[in-house]
Amino acid sequence: MAGLHPFQMTGIDQLPAGEPVALLTRHSLRELGTGIPTYDLPLTPEGVALAETWGGHLPRPLHRFYSSPVGRCIDTAQAMARGAGASLAVTPALTLVEPGCFVEDIMSVGPLFLNLGPLGFANRHFQESLPGLLSPETGSAKIIRHVNESLGPAGSLTVHVTHDTILAAFIYHLLGRSRIDEEDWPWMMEGVWLWFDGNDLRWLWRGESGRRDIRSYYSLGVSLD
Repeated sequence: MAGLHPFQMTGIDQLPAGEPVALLTRHSLRELGTGIPTYDLPLTPEGVALAETWGGHLPRPLHRFYSSPVGRCIDTAQAMARGAGASLAVTPALTLVEPGCFVEDIMSVGPLFLNLGPLGFANRHFQESLPGLLSPETGSAKIIRHVNESLGPAGSLTVHVTHDTILAAFIYHLLGRSRIDEEDWPWMMEGVWLWFDGNDLRWLWRGESGRRDIRSYYSLGVSLD
Protein backbone atom coordinates (compact mmCIF):
# COMPACT_ATOMS: atom_id res chain seq x y z
CA MET A 1 0.00 0.00 0.00
CA ALA A 2 1.69 3.21 -1.19
CA GLY A 3 2.61 5.51 1.69
CA LEU A 4 2.35 2.87 4.40
CA HIS A 5 5.50 1.56 6.06
CA PRO A 6 6.52 -1.60 4.16
CA PHE A 7 6.50 -3.67 7.38
CA GLN A 8 3.20 -2.38 8.76
CA MET A 9 1.27 -5.45 7.62
CA THR A 10 4.16 -7.90 8.06
CA GLY A 11 3.40 -10.55 10.64
CA ILE A 12 -0.21 -9.59 11.31
CA ASP A 13 -1.06 -13.27 11.02
CA GLN A 14 0.59 -13.47 14.47
CA LEU A 15 -2.21 -11.40 16.03
CA PRO A 16 -4.26 -13.68 18.29
CA ALA A 17 -7.62 -14.40 16.70
CA GLY A 18 -9.49 -14.80 19.97
CA GLU A 19 -8.08 -11.80 21.85
CA PRO A 20 -8.80 -8.07 21.65
CA VAL A 21 -6.00 -6.14 19.96
CA ALA A 22 -5.05 -2.46 19.89
CA LEU A 23 -3.27 -0.43 17.22
CA LEU A 24 -1.31 2.57 18.52
CA THR A 25 -0.51 4.58 15.42
CA ARG A 26 0.92 7.87 14.32
CA HIS A 27 -1.42 10.11 12.34
CA SER A 28 -1.42 10.05 8.55
CA LEU A 29 0.52 12.25 6.11
CA ARG A 30 0.44 15.93 7.11
CA GLU A 31 1.67 19.18 5.64
CA LEU A 32 5.38 19.64 6.28
CA GLY A 33 5.47 23.25 7.43
CA THR A 34 8.81 24.79 8.39
CA GLY A 35 11.00 24.06 11.40
CA ILE A 36 9.59 22.00 14.27
CA PRO A 37 6.08 20.77 13.31
CA THR A 38 3.21 22.45 15.14
CA TYR A 39 -0.17 21.06 16.10
CA ASP A 40 -2.02 23.23 13.58
CA LEU A 41 -0.57 21.43 10.54
CA PRO A 42 -3.41 19.49 8.84
CA LEU A 43 -3.42 16.27 6.88
CA THR A 44 -2.73 16.51 3.18
CA PRO A 45 -5.33 15.14 0.73
CA GLU A 46 -2.95 12.21 0.24
CA GLY A 47 -2.93 11.69 4.00
CA VAL A 48 -6.70 11.53 4.15
CA ALA A 49 -6.76 9.05 1.27
CA LEU A 50 -4.07 6.88 2.88
CA ALA A 51 -5.96 6.74 6.18
CA GLU A 52 -9.16 5.77 4.39
CA THR A 53 -7.40 3.05 2.40
CA TRP A 54 -5.64 1.68 5.47
CA GLY A 55 -8.94 1.71 7.37
CA GLY A 56 -10.39 -0.52 4.67
CA HIS A 57 -7.55 -3.03 5.15
CA LEU A 58 -7.63 -3.32 8.95
CA PRO A 59 -7.55 -7.03 9.75
CA ARG A 60 -10.45 -7.36 12.23
CA PRO A 61 -13.75 -5.78 13.36
CA LEU A 62 -13.39 -2.33 14.90
CA HIS A 63 -14.42 -1.62 18.48
CA ARG A 64 -13.59 2.05 19.00
CA PHE A 65 -11.32 4.92 17.96
CA TYR A 66 -9.36 7.02 20.45
CA SER A 67 -7.29 10.00 19.36
CA SER A 68 -5.12 12.87 20.40
CA PRO A 69 -7.35 15.97 20.39
CA VAL A 70 -5.12 17.51 17.70
CA GLY A 71 -6.97 18.01 14.42
CA ARG A 72 -4.80 15.85 12.18
CA CYS A 73 -5.13 12.92 14.58
CA ILE A 74 -8.92 13.25 14.82
CA ASP A 75 -9.08 13.52 11.02
CA THR A 76 -6.91 10.40 10.68
CA ALA A 77 -9.22 8.40 12.93
CA GLN A 78 -12.33 9.62 11.12
CA ALA A 79 -10.82 8.76 7.73
CA MET A 80 -9.86 5.27 8.93
CA ALA A 81 -13.40 4.74 10.19
CA ARG A 82 -14.85 5.83 6.84
CA GLY A 83 -12.51 3.49 5.00
CA ALA A 84 -13.54 0.63 7.25
CA GLY A 85 -17.23 1.43 6.77
CA ALA A 86 -17.57 1.82 10.55
CA SER A 87 -20.00 4.32 12.08
CA LEU A 88 -17.86 5.01 15.14
CA ALA A 89 -17.30 8.28 16.95
CA VAL A 90 -13.75 9.31 17.82
CA THR A 91 -13.03 9.73 21.53
CA PRO A 92 -10.33 12.31 22.40
CA ALA A 93 -7.78 11.01 24.92
CA LEU A 94 -5.21 13.18 26.71
CA THR A 95 -2.88 10.20 27.08
CA LEU A 96 -2.31 10.42 23.31
CA VAL A 97 -1.10 14.04 23.22
CA GLU A 98 1.51 16.29 24.82
CA PRO A 99 1.27 17.63 27.39
CA GLY A 100 -0.65 14.68 28.77
CA CYS A 101 1.43 11.56 28.27
CA PHE A 102 5.14 12.03 29.00
CA VAL A 103 5.16 15.84 29.25
CA GLU A 104 3.93 17.32 32.53
CA ASP A 105 5.31 20.87 32.26
CA ILE A 106 5.46 22.20 28.71
CA MET A 107 7.27 25.38 29.84
CA SER A 108 10.16 23.28 31.13
CA VAL A 109 10.23 20.81 28.26
CA GLY A 110 9.48 23.10 25.30
CA PRO A 111 12.77 25.02 25.00
CA LEU A 112 14.86 21.82 25.12
CA PHE A 113 12.64 20.15 22.52
CA LEU A 114 12.97 23.15 20.20
CA ASN A 115 16.74 23.15 20.67
CA LEU A 116 17.35 19.42 20.14
CA GLY A 117 14.58 18.57 17.69
CA PRO A 118 12.39 15.45 18.01
CA LEU A 119 15.12 12.82 17.55
CA GLY A 120 17.71 14.50 19.74
CA PHE A 121 15.09 15.13 22.41
CA ALA A 122 13.96 11.48 22.34
CA ASN A 123 17.52 10.26 22.83
CA ARG A 124 18.08 12.65 25.73
CA HIS A 125 14.81 11.40 27.24
CA PHE A 126 15.99 7.78 27.04
CA GLN A 127 19.29 8.59 28.70
CA GLU A 128 18.52 10.96 31.59
CA SER A 129 15.84 12.44 33.80
CA LEU A 130 14.53 15.78 32.50
CA PRO A 131 12.54 18.49 34.33
CA GLY A 132 8.84 18.48 33.49
CA LEU A 133 9.03 15.09 31.77
CA LEU A 134 7.98 11.68 33.03
CA SER A 135 10.46 8.85 32.60
CA PRO A 136 9.98 6.52 29.61
CA GLU A 137 8.80 3.84 32.05
CA THR A 138 6.23 6.03 33.81
CA GLY A 139 4.83 7.55 30.62
CA SER A 140 4.66 4.11 29.01
CA ALA A 141 2.74 2.85 32.04
CA LYS A 142 0.07 5.48 31.30
CA ILE A 143 -0.21 4.21 27.72
CA ILE A 144 -0.40 0.57 28.82
CA ARG A 145 -3.16 1.42 31.29
CA HIS A 146 -5.09 3.40 28.67
CA VAL A 147 -4.81 0.59 26.10
CA ASN A 148 -5.85 -2.07 28.60
CA GLU A 149 -8.85 -0.09 29.88
CA SER A 150 -10.15 0.55 26.36
CA LEU A 151 -9.90 -2.94 24.87
CA GLY A 152 -12.96 -4.29 23.11
CA PRO A 153 -14.44 -7.78 22.99
CA ALA A 154 -12.55 -10.86 21.85
CA GLY A 155 -11.35 -10.63 18.26
CA SER A 156 -11.88 -6.87 17.96
CA LEU A 157 -9.52 -3.97 17.22
CA THR A 158 -9.30 -0.65 19.05
CA VAL A 159 -7.36 2.13 17.30
CA HIS A 160 -5.44 4.88 19.11
CA VAL A 161 -4.11 7.77 16.98
CA THR A 162 -1.18 9.69 18.46
CA HIS A 163 2.05 11.51 17.56
CA ASP A 164 5.54 10.39 16.58
CA THR A 165 7.24 11.48 19.81
CA ILE A 166 4.83 9.49 21.98
CA LEU A 167 4.96 6.40 19.78
CA ALA A 168 8.78 6.51 19.62
CA ALA A 169 9.21 6.94 23.38
CA PHE A 170 6.78 4.08 24.04
CA ILE A 171 7.93 1.44 21.59
CA TYR A 172 11.66 1.98 22.06
CA HIS A 173 11.22 1.90 25.83
CA LEU A 174 9.57 -1.51 25.40
CA LEU A 175 12.45 -2.59 23.20
CA GLY A 176 14.98 -1.46 25.81
CA ARG A 177 16.70 1.02 23.53
CA SER A 178 18.76 3.90 24.95
CA ARG A 179 19.39 5.49 21.56
CA ILE A 180 17.61 5.55 18.22
CA ASP A 181 18.46 6.82 14.73
CA GLU A 182 16.53 8.45 11.90
CA GLU A 183 15.61 5.09 10.39
CA ASP A 184 13.98 4.07 13.67
CA TRP A 185 11.63 7.05 13.73
CA PRO A 186 7.94 6.17 13.23
CA TRP A 187 6.55 6.95 9.81
CA MET A 188 3.30 8.82 9.44
CA MET A 189 0.48 6.24 9.58
CA GLU A 190 2.81 3.66 11.13
CA GLY A 191 1.75 1.89 14.30
CA VAL A 192 2.42 -0.88 16.78
CA TRP A 193 -0.01 -3.76 17.40
CA LEU A 194 -0.61 -4.49 21.09
CA TRP A 195 -2.36 -7.21 23.07
CA PHE A 196 -2.18 -8.90 26.47
CA ASP A 197 -1.27 -12.49 27.26
CA GLY A 198 -1.56 -13.21 30.96
CA ASN A 199 0.84 -10.82 32.70
CA ASP A 200 2.60 -9.99 29.43
CA LEU A 201 2.10 -7.07 27.11
CA ARG A 202 2.82 -8.34 23.63
CA TRP A 203 3.55 -6.26 20.55
CA LEU A 204 4.25 -6.41 16.85
CA TRP A 205 6.42 -3.59 15.46
CA ARG A 206 7.83 -3.57 11.94
CA GLY A 207 7.22 -7.29 11.61
CA GLU A 208 9.05 -8.19 14.83
CA SER A 209 7.20 -9.46 17.88
CA GLY A 210 8.08 -8.90 21.52
CA ARG A 211 6.71 -9.22 25.01
CA ARG A 212 7.22 -7.68 28.44
CA ASP A 213 5.95 -8.71 31.86
CA ILE A 214 3.93 -5.70 33.00
CA ARG A 215 3.98 -6.55 36.70
CA SER A 216 6.92 -4.13 37.03
CA TYR A 217 4.46 -1.37 36.09
CA TYR A 218 1.95 -2.19 38.83
CA SER A 219 3.47 0.39 41.19
CA LEU A 220 2.91 2.96 38.43
CA GLY A 221 -0.83 2.31 38.24
CA VAL A 222 -1.05 -0.52 35.72
CA SER A 223 -3.08 -3.62 36.53
CA LEU A 224 -4.84 -6.28 34.48
CA ASP A 225 -7.19 -7.22 37.34
